[in-house]
Amino acid sequence: MPRRSRFLVVFGTLAFAIVGLLYVALVWDVFQNDGRELTTLSPKGPAAESIQTLNIWVFALAAIVFVLVFGAAFYLMWRFRDRSPEDEDFPEQVHGRTTLEIGWTIAPAVLLAALAVGTVITIIDLNKYSDDALQVKVEGQQWWWRYHYDLDNDGDFEGPNDLTTANELILPVGREVTLTITSNDVIHSFWIPALNGKKDAVPGTITDLKLEAGEPGVFRGQCTEYCGLSHANMRMLVRALPPADYERWLNNQLRPAPDPPAGSDAALGKEQFAALCAQCHVIRGQFEMAAEEEPPLVAGVAPNLTHLATRGTFAGSIFNLYSPNLPTPEDPSGDAGDVSNPGDPGDALFGGDSQFYFNRPTLEAWLRDPPAVKPMAAGQERGMPNLGLSEAQIDQLVAYLETLK
Repeated sequence: MPRRSRFLVVFGTLAFAIVGLLYVALVWDVFQNDGRELTTLSPKGPAAESIQTLNIWVFALAAIVFVLVFGAAFYLMWRFRDRSPEDEDFPEQVHGRTTLEIGWTIAPAVLLAALAVGTVITIIDLNKYSDDALQVKVEGQQWWWRYHYDLDNDGDFEGPNDLTTANELILPVGREVTLTITSNDVIHSFWIPALNGKKDAVPGTITDLKLEAGEPGVFRGQCTEYCGLSHANMRMLVRALPPADYERWLNNQLRPAPDPPAGSDAALGKEQFAALCAQCHVIRGQFEMAAEEEPPLVAGVAPNLTHLATRGTFAGSIFNLYSPNLPTPEDPSGDAGDVSNPGDPGDALFGGDSQFYFNRPTLEAWLRDPPAVKPMAAGQERGMPNLGLSEAQIDQLVAYLETLK
């Protein structure tokens, strides 16, 4: 074999081996899902598992096509390579062979038809809704999510017997939940990858999505439609609880907010809240706006804070409200800023005392200057403004907010 041909063989073999190893490493890395909250490859519910099954078939067929096409290409490159300067014979031409041309036209069509059938079956399955599903209305706004639970199944999500919460969606394990999704300002997109695909939240339009968690846990999500300054900070969180725990949580949520003891810092904080915050925020049983009133916001609504201290996160789920570690001067938030590890409220979730540390430092920083810790256009009535609070006012407000269990 000529030296030039030997070099090309060695070079081609090494190049093919390197590319093959990199491809295998890439595929391996894709399926390593530990610590990746927003992966679609680790389904935790029936809808997500249905999507995953379709994905596996698509990727399997794609891998077969990849091997066949590139295998044939490399074979032809090797079989009909230029062996010597004197070798000028052309390989046999196949132009005009009807059987081959029909074959390589029909084969891709059959393959795509098979994928289309699987896709249609999956879409039909994802759009089957249970008659006894829990009904929840989801409203996106800059830059957080509001949830209305239709507990009496009368189609009215804001009736006297219903429940309104913010940022965290609490679900019972093993029960289907039908989400009715819309937006109060601009287009957003609702996405909990462990439980289902994504659906846009469009002003004036209603879209449906079903969720069902197959096991207890916390599942993170992210708005995936650019919606302004804090698009990246518009996160979502689903807590899936065993049915008995869900009922405990629900019973506590239906109670009005507790009233702080007279003369306490919390009571003074309640007075500050009435003067500074109640124009926008509702606390059921204490501060409720009339139906015709709307906060001075583009979305026309601010988060309901009735049971704020039962949640593990706040400010669009970008900060943890509880921390397992005691805050220190070196770490004033006590790991509460670790968004990859959602705050666990512990027994506070059910209205009790939490075994974890309440995250006063980060909550105080939020009240001190909200736009400084989360980009917002408060001057355009989008997001929470800086109210110019004194440290004494902040201390009192935090003391009050901590009682809202």
